Amino acid sequence: MARPDRVSPEEQQRSALRAAFELADLTLEQLWLRYFALGGSADLMDVDAHLSGLMPLPSTQRDMLAHAVNERLDELMAQRRAPYSRTIRLGPPSTGPLAALVGMLGAAGSAPPERLPALAAAAGRKLGVDISVLLIDHEQRSLVRLPTEGEPTAELLGLDSTMAGRAFRTVQIRSSDRAERPRLWVPVLDGADRLGVMEVGLSSPADVHDPGLRQQCTWLAGMLGHLIASMEFYGDELERPRRNQPLAPSAELIWQQLPPLTAATDTFVLAGMLEPSYHVGGDAFDYAISEKTVSLGIFDAVGHGIGAGLMATAALAGYRSARRDARGVFDQSRAIDDVISASFSSSAFVTGVLAEVDVGSGRLRYVNAGHPAPLLLRQGRVVKELTGGRRVPFGLGSEGLTVGEEVLEPGDWLALYTDGITEARDAAGAWFGEARLLDFLTRAISAGQPPPETVRRLTESVLTYQGGRLQDGATVLLARWTRADPTEPPAG
Repeated sequence: MARPDRVSPEEQQRSALRAAFELADLTLEQLWLRYFALGGSADLMDVDAHLSGLMPLPSTQRDMLAHAVNERLDELMAQRRAPYSRTIRLGPPSTGPLAALVGMLGAAGSAPPERLPALAAAAGRKLGVDISVLLIDHEQRSLVRLPTEGEPTAELLGLDSTMAGRAFRTVQIRSSDRAERPRLWVPVLDGADRLGVMEVGLSSPADVHDPGLRQQCTWLAGMLGHLIASMEFYGDELERPRRNQPLAPSAELIWQQLPPLTAATDTFVLAGMLEPSYHVGGDAFDYAISEKTVSLGIFDAVGHGIGAGLMATAALAGYRSARRDARGVFDQSRAIDDVISASFSSSAFVTGVLAEVDVGSGRLRYVNAGHPAPLLLRQGRVVKELTGGRRVPFGLGSEGLTVGEEVLEPGDWLALYTDGITEARDAAGAWFGEARLLDFLTRAISAGQPPPETVRRLTESVLTYQGGRLQDGATVLLARWTRADPTEPPAG
């Protein structure tokens, strides 16, 4: 007796899909529109032919069709459920993306910082994927894979030579569908601040193109970013792997005072960086963003080492005290004068720029205390140096204090920097100079680089120009302003 031909898994899936489609109360055109919205690439006739058993479709396209039908069946089921007299709230989920997020969040509350990679891996298992965590190092040149029990040694991955680095630089999911190791690399952000990348190991190359899985991994990476930012203050084990050498005491002091390197709203993007990151002394920056106002400050204290670090920290304290008391740049400037003159010798001083932007109108008010003039960039080129608001450095008195004003246009960039940028010297003694700085910014903006990546590349370029060893701190703070568009996502 001849054995009947076995039905292939593909044919079983097609038959079940056809049966489900008939229950879904959809026309063929409605099904195709839902499928197309999920990223489906087959045309209407191909979908019809597949449902009729006349032609096969790739597994990823079959799964998108199934997802489109299942979404409709879920809608119908919800419509036909018996009503309750009140809202019945569900208990904790046991599977799926919500279970992964809730489980990681709940466990993190009683876990030491170094357990976070294991918590992320456990969350990944609820999604059916393998997860490891990579954080950016202090210089923003490499990603560091955080050690786990199975792999106790941290691993470095270059930003310019790996898919993980590309995901970090572009803030976009990158993928590889190689059969032996299909992977996703998902950026890990705290708000807009780039912290690292989440590497996601997949069980099948087909999962690389699953839009639902990508979305779930993005949620998990977002939760991971917030947990990293909050838990790193409770211990050293998230910080230690990011260091390729010890921080000098002055650098330790300054880094603890800085805000996140990047922040963004729907109207503003800010990004800053310090070099040499392990030996910075008197350089610092700060900002504050709100619905109506964005405040910026950059400082360069005279001297080097811990003395300059203490002076820069005092300037930050005076600035923040006045700013948080809702005082404008004029009074902020005087507050910094008071703390420097009262705390240090008569010859001590700090140069700096304080700026305040009215988000609604673009009106900029600023004070420049003996510091390099900020640059205003418009439509990809430098249009002027902001030479107003001049006064002597902080700590040397406030005589002649004035406030400069400018009106920004949507899309304008502001560049605040310390003289360590332009005064970096190559082996022949030639300065990096303002012309090279202007050229770099013009090319970066024209190439569409966002402020965080522009800042990273600029500081790396300055460091390379001086052979990897800066004689003075080089700090930059970039800001880009746009008017809010309610139809657009937040700027990034």
